[in-house]
Amino acid sequence: MAGHYICNGTLYQEKDVALHPDNRSFRYGDGLFETIRYVNGYMPLWDLHMARLFNGLSVLKIHNGKLFTPELLLKQVAALCQKNNLRHARIRITVSRGEGGILEPTAATPDYIIQTWPLDEVTPRFNTNGLHLRIYPDARKSADALASLKSTNYLLYAMAALYAKEQKANDAIVLNHHGRIADCSIANIYWVEGQQIYTTPLSEGPVAGVMQKHLFSQANCKEKAITPDELRQASEVFVTNAVRGIQWVGEIEGTDLPDCQISREIYHDIIVPLFVAPQTK
Repeated sequence: MAGHYICNGTLYQEKDVALHPDNRSFRYGDGLFETIRYVNGYMPLWDLHMARLFNGLSVLKIHNGKLFTPELLLKQVAALCQKNNLRHARIRITVSRGEGGILEPTAATPDYIIQTWPLDEVTPRFNTNGLHLRIYPDARKSADALASLKSTNYLLYAMAALYAKEQKANDAIVLNHHGRIADCSIANIYWVEGQQIYTTPLSEGPVAGVMQKHLFSQANCKEKAITPDELRQASEVFVTNAVRGIQWVGEIEGTDLPDCQISREIYHDIIVPLFVAPQTK
């Protein structure tokens, strides 16, 4: 993290601790977060990030009140990046229910923290080497009303990412309780059959990705459930998230997937223009 961070509207140095031990996100995973790319004062997909965050607050019945708004967060993100002398950054906004016991939340408005980390590149590069993915074997994700939220209760994904690292892979695929594919530890997953692009629907349990939603508005993309065996038979596989854009997958559990034509086209036609700030287009 770079220099300073903001907690509930107050600026703190990185070495200062502002989070109370009774914070419910820390104690119970009772909160949400967004990770956003910041380039020269421009944040691609900001409106989609805010729509997901505030929809999640509604689902979790976290009352944001009149003062906690996207406009407030936008101003404070810009001020924090300026304070930390960052032109390009990865932003994380974490929002929780505040403090209290499991049955006794005390906060009338949510707690929130804004953090920044420097980014070297204005536009993420297309990966010339395909990602290597493994299937996380030790737990399954429930495809329920909370599955699509980007929740701070992230243990399943954290363990999947750790498993990928242990396997010397780039990421791990998370399965739902049906044994079908939900998503990856840090990305939504797509595959190609013929010239048709597919991704997993929310009913299969993935996090509702903002880049995924953007691709639906820009590309010929459909939803379909898929098993790991079916995925390995696809002509092409790729993943997306809001910070890295798009990355093609070259291998899954020992099965090579050498084609990256469509993912490369999406990178050039959709991802690159998205990450160019409006004033420099």
